[in-house]
Amino acid sequence: MGESTRALGAAKERLAEKYLTAVGYRIIERNYRCRSGEIDLIGLEKRILAFIEVKYRSSIRYGDPTCAVNHKKRRTICRVASYFRLTHPALASYQCRFDIVSITPQEIALYRNAFEIC
Repeated sequence: MGESTRALGAAKERLAEKYLTAVGYRIIERNYRCRSGEIDLIGLEKRILAFIEVKYRSSIRYGDPTCAVNHKKRRTICRVASYFRLTHPALASYQCRFDIVSITPQEIALYRNAFEIC
């Protein structure tokens, strides 16, 4: 991935974070990484721990950005989320869910509970 692609991704994640904060989330982690992979954002919405994948597309010519969160990506997110919960026992009692923020030039859309635990 080139530097300009990485910078664009980081900018879109900041945009998603700003959007999520405006709708009531409190972001507690950004780009959380472990051996299993990475999750873009982790936030709290009331007593729900949300693992959030941010997807940007400059055009919908090849489909909605959420289509890029395929089964393999979901499995990775689930594994990373499990590790996060193991290493953060203070949050273990919180319900968790998986959200997607889809960004295109036309809109930002939030899909709460976009998929189930794998």
